[in-house]
Amino acid sequence: MAEKRNYSKKPMTPAPIQANEYGKLPPQAPELEEAVLGALMIEKDAYSLVSEILKPECFYKIAHQKIFEGIMTLALHQEPIDMHTVTEQLRKSGTIDEIGGPYYITLLTAKVSSAAHLEYHARIIVQKFLARELIRVSTEIQTKAFDDKVDVDDLMQEAEGMLFEVSQRNLKKDVTQINPVIEEARHRMLVAATKQGASGVPSGFHALDKVTSGWQRSDLIIIAARPAMGKTAFILSMAKNMAVDYNSPVAVFSLEMSNVQLVNRLIMNVCQLEGEKIKNGQLDTYEWEKFDRDINMLLDAPVFVDDTPSLSVFELRSKARRLVKEHKVQCIIIDYLQLMNASGMGFGSREQEVSIISRSLKGLAKELDIPIIALSQLNRGVEGRTGIEGKRPQLSDLRESGAIEQDADIVQFLYRPEYYKIDIDVNDYDSEMHSLINAGADSEIIFAKYRGGSTNTTMLKWVGNKTKYLDVECPEDMRDDDVMGETKALPYINPSDAFDSLEVEDPNHFV
Repeated sequence: MAEKRNYSKKPMTPAPIQANEYGKLPPQAPELEEAVLGALMIEKDAYSLVSEILKPECFYKIAHQKIFEGIMTLALHQEPIDMHTVTEQLRKSGTIDEIGGPYYITLLTAKVSSAAHLEYHARIIVQKFLARELIRVSTEIQTKAFDDKVDVDDLMQEAEGMLFEVSQRNLKKDVTQINPVIEEARHRMLVAATKQGASGVPSGFHALDKVTSGWQRSDLIIIAARPAMGKTAFILSMAKNMAVDYNSPVAVFSLEMSNVQLVNRLIMNVCQLEGEKIKNGQLDTYEWEKFDRDINMLLDAPVFVDDTPSLSVFELRSKARRLVKEHKVQCIIIDYLQLMNASGMGFGSREQEVSIISRSLKGLAKELDIPIIALSQLNRGVEGRTGIEGKRPQLSDLRESGAIEQDADIVQFLYRPEYYKIDIDVNDYDSEMHSLINAGADSEIIFAKYRGGSTNTTMLKWVGNKTKYLDVECPEDMRDDDVMGETKALPYINPSDAFDSLEVEDPNHFV
């Protein structure tokens, strides 16, 4: 006879748990959350230890998020933080019942006796939060990847954007005692001394390098001008100088021109040939000979070009890291900033997107410890002004975002009076410019912002039919290699190699 089962007893209801669709609990540390919140309410200055680490969303339990928001509000108003003030603050905000009432606050403070290991516990909570964010992002990406209507390229950019946002939340850097920083500064001064004052990557223009001592590591340089002022010609002239004259690897990201168009411009620069002849191939015999001879300067030059259209900051970050690691690239040039995007992230306006892009470029320059040069367009405000002074660009003319001038270490404008049919009058310039103008300089290089020095102006010569800029010491009808010996400084030395010729106590300190 089968055993009779007793169904009269009400089965025990299991405690509710939260799990995702895979049947696993999300990463969490509720006990540590309770310990951290309790510690914040029993020690006077405990909040200052975790204020830069924790945010309300880092807590897994909604009640804990509400409590931490109350603690943040008290700290913001410089009020004392204890179980009574937190309870009153939650009562004011109308969330006291949501968290379990004053009794729950009392329980939290009863579970801890001190704020020992508070920072360590807070960082574990953050790690759990980041793990949950990664799960959320990957789940969302996976769901969209199964949808045939979703474009894969768009999804990849969106995925990069979402992962970038998660990574940005975890970007923290500890403070550094000043001694090693002083040693690093001393080291850079010694390196600069071996290169006749050029402590950075030389631009190849004597007039510029005299002002900047070369483009400095971790700097974001914005070069801006109105269309057709010669921005691309300027950065290609620099790229050629860096790679050919100084053997410094350089990467050029061209969002406006194709790789072939870019290389054609480089050929014009190096071979001293007119653009029309490059396009139609109608060269005279002596020009073909000149081409065959001078093109060897570009062959095997450490120039890396990328013509990805509508490049995102996330793609740039990935490619830049690889270029620096695999090819030892010492400078990155972007043509131009407003053609980039930060797809995959939500923005209320294009201005906000450009702000994220400029901030990301500055962060990338610091991360890779190399100069990043980005071209930028100017708005039409300059066209409405008159006179030689009115036509000169100003910081307020930068298009789409004021964040560009805030993030940049150098903002440099290109200005050719001839473009506006304005004749150069030597009396309009200070005495230092007179010799340059008399030697043929006709283009102003305006340093509107210079975080590492004073704002001033220098001048170069524009050669329109060959779309290039020259130092005034270099006559346009002379081949570059005929004048190199007189105009260029000592070859660029990588700082990591400088110890071979420097006397320092601990060379490994900087490696």
